[in-house]
Amino acid sequence: MSTEHDGADALMTAITGEPLPPGAHEDAAFLAEHRAAEADLAVLREQLGLIGHALAEPPPAPEPAPALPVRPSPRPRRRAFSLALGGLAVAAAASVMAGMGWLMSGGGTGAADSSGLDAGSSAEKQSDAGGVAFGSARYLACSRLVAEGEATAVERLPGTTTLRITLSLTRVYLPEVPDEDAKGSKPDEEQVFVVDENVVPGIRAGDPVLVGVPRGVDQPDFWAVGERQIALERAMVTASLPEARELTCG
Repeated sequence: MSTEHDGADALMTAITGEPLPPGAHEDAAFLAEHRAAEADLAVLREQLGLIGHALAEPPPAPEPAPALPVRPSPRPRRRAFSLALGGLAVAAAASVMAGMGWLMSGGGTGAADSSGLDAGSSAEKQSDAGGVAFGSARYLACSRLVAEGEATAVERLPGTTTLRITLSLTRVYLPEVPDEDAKGSKPDEEQVFVVDENVVPGIRAGDPVLVGVPRGVDQPDFWAVGERQIALERAMVTASLPEARELTCG
């Protein structure tokens, strides 16, 4: 069943593109369902675009008449093309209906993103440690770094599928530094991470990025690439921070 907030349905809000209702940014369950519905809709739109292009292709031009005095009637070929086009339309309808059925039943998707759901998003909806959802209070309580930044350099290590990504941090959620003069607790403005390219497909220098790094590890277990995906995750993080301050990691 779809989550509601002040009478607004998370799924229908994603489908219609309406703004989130007042106070929804503080409702973690509503935000999570809205985020999953957004991802499903993006995949369906991509499939519909591919189907539309296929249906819009003009029929193949007639082949030149062969030199032989007798040639087959063109009628069977036109009929074969019509049958093929009809079959494609049926397959298209089935694909769309199956996708909408999954969406309306409340099914969610993981992000990555997708070929770039949202221009290359590769966000994983759960961290590797214990299946805790990124942005939740439990995740934040056990994180050493949650921050946004810009990818200033993306380098492939020779002979591998590994990327060295340099981020220039622009907004740090964790660790929180209450005093601007505090020493030792503020993270370096430049962070360097090494990750397989399949984790962040299509990332390029200049892309906005949001990362989450658990305590006790060096590399992020969560990446979001692209402003649209980051905006959804940002809302979850900011809504969960007050509760996270009251928790201890354990």
